[in-house]
Amino acid sequence: MFRATASNRARAVRNAFRAPGHVRAGDSGSGPRRIWSALGARIQHRSYVAPANNAVTPIEKILLDNIKATGPISLGRYMQMCLSHPTEGYYMKSSQQVFGEKGDFTTSPEISQVFGELVGVWLLSQWLYAGNSRKLRLVELGPGRGTLMQDILRVLSQFSAAREAIEAVHLVETSPNMRQRQDENLSPLAFQHKWDLQWHTSIEEIPQDPSRFTLLVAHEFFDALPFNLIQKTQQGWQEVMVATADSTDLDSKSLNVDTTLRPKRDSTTSQSGVPSRFRRVLSPHPALSSNLLGLSSSRFKDLPPGSQIEVSPTAFKIARKVGELMHDPESKGERSAGSGLVVDYGAEKAFGNSFRAFKEHKIVDVFHRPGECDLTVNVDFAYLSEALAGLATPLGPVTQGTFLTRMGLAARVEALKKSAQSEERAAEIEKAAKRLVDSTGMGSQYQVMGIVGTRKDESEVRVEERWPFVKDA
Repeated sequence: MFRATASNRARAVRNAFRAPGHVRAGDSGSGPRRIWSALGARIQHRSYVAPANNAVTPIEKILLDNIKATGPISLGRYMQMCLSHPTEGYYMKSSQQVFGEKGDFTTSPEISQVFGELVGVWLLSQWLYAGNSRKLRLVELGPGRGTLMQDILRVLSQFSAAREAIEAVHLVETSPNMRQRQDENLSPLAFQHKWDLQWHTSIEEIPQDPSRFTLLVAHEFFDALPFNLIQKTQQGWQEVMVATADSTDLDSKSLNVDTTLRPKRDSTTSQSGVPSRFRRVLSPHPALSSNLLGLSSSRFKDLPPGSQIEVSPTAFKIARKVGELMHDPESKGERSAGSGLVVDYGAEKAFGNSFRAFKEHKIVDVFHRPGECDLTVNVDFAYLSEALAGLATPLGPVTQGTFLTRMGLAARVEALKKSAQSEERAAEIEKAAKRLVDSTGMGSQYQVMGIVGTRKDESEVRVEERWPFVKDA
């Protein structure tokens, strides 16, 4: 069995970079996806763009009718309807501009090819470390336009052993519109190498198969999953719900944070003063479901009354499934069945007020134009790690800047600059790469967590075998 050493991995990085690849234009939008200066800032401090008109959106009407008929709904249900309604959801409409300068956010893979290439190099190194005797399958959760997977596959295809080992590429995607874009970007390469492209609506559809080594990536996936906002009271955990603004049977005075307030006016934005049709309210009594969420992590037990936390049972369940795909139940821990990377906003802690919306690269009120804005919530990486217990080992997380720098971003950027057709193009390449590692933006606000199948000797793994997820490197 082949074991990757530090020199082996360095050689793999150099070989991957020998491929000239393609050069992606740097994005010239107004800012990276969902970047804001203080992730923990209270809602009053966020940049706000008021609606240009007060017309009710299709999703807004559906939500208002549902709430009036059955009562307040969870923030997670609100988020799910806005993003994933079959016909009117943000990600489901073919007419919706999502990515790029004309969309509402820009992702790291869309900014520079170097991001996807370095992710691909890390995934390749994990397959080599595990012993490259097994066939490969790749899995991506929420592939967007397929740009990241395209870059990963291009790197892997530079190595004959990896290229021939790949059997299938599994894409977990619910949007028909996104599936079409992914097909357009990935089919040519898949057809060329006879790789099987498969789409799934849920990760549950991907079977556990230790006979194949699974390489998985989830980039800005977990932050778009529905969550529950719960508040600790003297009586127990109660849930913060969404009600109509004109409801009279409920009030929000008992909320720990007055999240119904609009942000202060910003000199760079407009504000029409049109009131929202929704407001947040606290459930009148603790419910079994909210109490169970409060007990789902030992970290929540000692929080004082008044504390609010955003908890995503959906994220926990999916992370658990990811662990199963990495786990070989028959090997008794002697070998790993896969490795993966999770890249997202968040930290190793629970958040209480990170739920936010984006429109045209600006933060807006979460109740602004439902179905026409991107919605996101910070990821609790400690919660994901807890979900992996007994199945896989989490590595890190480290910041995106740290991950990319340690994986050799500078060397790859220099190689691309040398092959650029002009000085202007070389400058664009360098500018795009700097955005990825900017300590005031993407470089610090994205976190990267590695996942490897649990091994018997995991506690004895040498530092270089955990690169770049090492402390004090």
